[in-house]
Amino acid sequence: MRETSEKPFEPVPSDDPRHGGVAFGQAPPLWGNALYYLCKFALMVVGGVYLRMRRRNLWRMPDGPVILTPAGHRSNLDTPLIGAASPRRLNYMAKSSLFKSPFWTRFLSAVGGFPTERDGVDRRALRCAREVLRRGEPLVVFPEGERKAGPRVKPLFDGPVWLSVMTGAPILPVGIGGSERAMPKGVLLPRFHRVRFVFGEPIPPPSPAEGRRTVTSAQRAVASAELRETLQDLFDEAQAWARSPNPPHRAGED
Repeated sequence: MRETSEKPFEPVPSDDPRHGGVAFGQAPPLWGNALYYLCKFALMVVGGVYLRMRRRNLWRMPDGPVILTPAGHRSNLDTPLIGAASPRRLNYMAKSSLFKSPFWTRFLSAVGGFPTERDGVDRRALRCAREVLRRGEPLVVFPEGERKAGPRVKPLFDGPVWLSVMTGAPILPVGIGGSERAMPKGVLLPRFHRVRFVFGEPIPPPSPAEGRRTVTSAQRAVASAELRETLQDLFDEAQAWARSPNPPHRAGED
């Protein structure tokens, strides 16, 4: 992990009435761990039987802090199923609208979630993310942001690469296949369709250029573009494995 001059993390209870005074970013309580693994077991059973969920290259998941970047994020199934697919307990940077009541906030925070605002820079969410990685735990960040549609990985947010640079944690790219056919936008119940996860090789954070002490924004942009290409390859592989292959990429297509 890289050294920073940031003050020690001090979780502060949220003043949002929907959150019921929860302080985000703390290590989960014992009952939270029990709830997480109970949910994971149920999802593995349901996912394995109903969705015929399969995983490839789990051995690539490293120990210590790591930033999982799944693509493509095409279904509400992606978030819970990647928790079932992962060999380690995960934490999630999730959209703030999910934390809509004290009950759901306590439930989501107990299983590793904390909210982030999509508009602008959410400093509280970034501090929570850095605290998770400082504890040596995995963090899931969907690099396309909200759910998208279609066969192409959309331009990525800078967040995963920025966190990797700030903390020294590697990025673990993951391709998700079949989830859009299993449960596309507007569908309330999953359909009977196979879902596949393909884990890529861990990617170390970019290093400063010769003669510089820090990684520039231009370097982060290049790293994000390269990550997008890697995620597209994993997405294509997962889609083909799920028997819902992406069409060939056409010249000039974004």
